[in-house]
Amino acid sequence: MPSDIPETADYRQPEIRQARLGDAFDIFNLIKANGDRLIVRPIGDIVRNIDRFTVASSGGKIVACASYTVWPEPGDFENSMVELTSVVVRDELRGKGFGAQFVRHLVRQVSRLNPALIIVLTYTPAFFAKLGFAEIPKTEIMHKIYAGCVNCTKQVNPFTCPETAMGLAVSAFGSSVLSKG
Repeated sequence: MPSDIPETADYRQPEIRQARLGDAFDIFNLIKANGDRLIVRPIGDIVRNIDRFTVASSGGKIVACASYTVWPEPGDFENSMVELTSVVVRDELRGKGFGAQFVRHLVRQVSRLNPALIIVLTYTPAFFAKLGFAEIPKTEIMHKIYAGCVNCTKQVNPFTCPETAMGLAVSAFGSSVLSKG
């Protein structure tokens, strides 16, 4: 299938920016096109949470997106987690270093909230491990499991879900992960 992304300098260096309401359909379509790797989100959910989405655009098209969810620790908000969700980069950009650049941008963005842990549930743990994330037992993120995974449309039991839970302690990351762009 031919790519509809132009082979230009913009293609190699997409612009990373805050999502806008006008991006909602493109975000929905990018997530839906990767439904084998992501939980598909209803368009209404995307619109309601557009302020939590980051996108990358190239040649007028959305080529990557991600969002985040805050999982508060009841009674101890300083130990809350932030989950990176709906993280996807179009196939044409994979393996070119852009995904790592995009995730580092996301980590910098959510680290401003000062969570105790940034988490991701992923089918690509090796990719996130290269960025400093470490595998964690799902039992360490029970609040997320009970409040989020219980609504999953793909798995009945979050503990048999093939996604790997990974975490990055905000205090543990530093110049090595964040300074690379």
